[in-house]
Amino acid sequence: MRRWESSDYRAVGVYFGGRGRACKRQAHLSRDWMRAVQGMGWRVLPLYVGSQSPCVIADSKQDVRIGQDAWREGTSEGRDAVSRAKALGMQRDSPLYLDMEAYGYRNEECARTTLAFVRAWDREVRRLGYVPGFYSSADSGVRHMETARRAGVRDLPEVMWFARWRTSPDLYREPVLRRDAWHPARRIHQFAGNVKERHGGRTLLIDRSLVHAPVAQVR
Repeated sequence: MRRWESSDYRAVGVYFGGRGRACKRQAHLSRDWMRAVQGMGWRVLPLYVGSQSPCVIADSKQDVRIGQDAWREGTSEGRDAVSRAKALGMQRDSPLYLDMEAYGYRNEECARTTLAFVRAWDREVRRLGYVPGFYSSADSGVRHMETARRAGVRDLPEVMWFARWRTSPDLYREPVLRRDAWHPARRIHQFAGNVKERHGGRTLLIDRSLVHAPVAQVR
């Protein structure tokens, strides 16, 4: 992170928990690390990769699908997300972004199960004083959440992080979202993925995002 201070980036996504997180153990992720990067001027976007939709597309997520009781699981994982955030020094009113990888939301039963899980996770995170956010593909989970919002469904995410690659970065021209949805300062656009960049002598493979949204408050 110190090397990349030479870049134009000022925020970084951090996968801080969840049973679907690819890297199960992150030995260097600690409260001290969070404080250190914040002291360098970085802002942290905390991502929680919990249980995934029953109709998740990625092969690597098939073993972490939502089970029989979506509401109970969502509540439990929302509580876990807050506990892990607190352990890393993230204070109340920090956003926690639920990472829900692309899924077949047109499958009605699957959509109901996924929405129940997301709503329960959101409600528990909010109840415990944190801000529930949501990350997914624009044409999958984000479209699903927008459909639910238009239908008047409650307990939806408060911040929307939508992935639409190979397009110009833009927060308020996303086709699946009404302009007044998650507005203002409640959107992140991931506009490119799997891009190699080198700064300060260190090369990383990254996804690029444009951010106008809450970040973690670390102490």
